[in-house]
Amino acid sequence: MSTDGGTKAVVAALAANTGIAITKFGAFLVTGSSSMLSEAIHSLADSGNQVLLLVGGRRAKRAADEQHQFGYGRVRYVYAFVVSIVLFCLGGLFSIYEGWHKIHAPEELTSPLVAFVVLGIAIVLEGFSFRTAVLEANRSRGTTSLFGFVREVRQPELPVVLLEDAGALVGLVFALIGVTLAVVTGDGRWDGVGALAIGSLLLVIAVFLALEMSSMLVGESAVPVQTAAILAALESEPSVARVIHLRTLHTGPDEILVAAKIAVRHDDTAAAVAAAIDGAERRVREAVPEARWIYLEPDLERES
Repeated sequence: MSTDGGTKAVVAALAANTGIAITKFGAFLVTGSSSMLSEAIHSLADSGNQVLLLVGGRRAKRAADEQHQFGYGRVRYVYAFVVSIVLFCLGGLFSIYEGWHKIHAPEELTSPLVAFVVLGIAIVLEGFSFRTAVLEANRSRGTTSLFGFVREVRQPELPVVLLEDAGALVGLVFALIGVTLAVVTGDGRWDGVGALAIGSLLLVIAVFLALEMSSMLVGESAVPVQTAAILAALESEPSVARVIHLRTLHTGPDEILVAAKIAVRHDDTAAAVAAAIDGAERRVREAVPEARWIYLEPDLERES
């Protein structure tokens, strides 16, 4: 997946969520709906998420220096982790509190028609944002399911936006149900139930994203397809007898460190071994352009 695709999805989500948040806050002021306030906070948190992702992407482009010799690529994981922990949890906890408060002190909704109109507009805009994220994901996920893509991809932006937009659409349905039941039954507690459902959804997404981003921060290997391509590239070098072992690590979403021990023939000269290493590195970079750092250790091929 390209960084440009992730950035495009983030910008589309930011534009949609900013407009939605303003509309929802206006609807809350008119209707007094807790579900609407929870959704407004949800959209505001999502907008903050996208700003953080864009800032993280910009800061990650800094050149490597003496202190960070493999660059700043993992900064994108840090900002995505902050998104999952701080903003999602704050939005989720606020929604749960607001729902609990509304259930214990229900209030009658005013101008519910405004809430229905705003929710309808929000569903359309969120649907557009989600469609953009899905289209960008489809460019690289192949036959992998969307859930599998979210679990396997090493770039943090698209998984965050996909889950945000999916959660936003489900949250809007919860809000629509809560407001509808509150209007039909005349019981404002249903509005609080809708807010509770939205808050619970946000917390589930927060936990899932936090686990995924923490795994990336610790350090994940290249995806299986890339690992297989690297192995095949190394073994395709005529002077490499075989690959004894291979290790990979993402130093950033778009950068992979490759370390391998390769077997060479016992009668190869030093010049031949050096040429084999150069050829193997070139083949790896051609097969997997993300392989930025390559360290190959030659060893003698031994008969088993």
